[in-house]
Amino acid sequence: RRFAERKRCADLECSMLMCRGKAMRDFKGPDCRFVNFKKGEAVYVYYKLIGKSTELWAGSVGSDFGYFPKDLLEINHNYSNEELELPTDETDFVCF
Repeated sequence: RRFAERKRCADLECSMLMCRGKAMRDFKGPDCRFVNFKKGEAVYVYYKLIGKSTELWAGSVGSDFGYFPKDLLEINHNYSNEELELPTDETDFVCF
């Protein structure tokens, strides 16, 4: 199931980092599409869902990638100020 129809990315492939932040508290996702983290860990953001699920961003913690609630992240570095709006793909919502 798609969380959203559109996303914002720093480049057309959504492979460039948008920003980095620090986890404000522990998070354990409901399924394998989510990334888990502990308070204080660095979280790297690759894209932000827009539309239906504006509260979810996609990023990585270590070698793990997945979705997480954006409200749990305190942004401390922006890599790109440019945001491209792109359609989501079915592969954006599969387990890795």
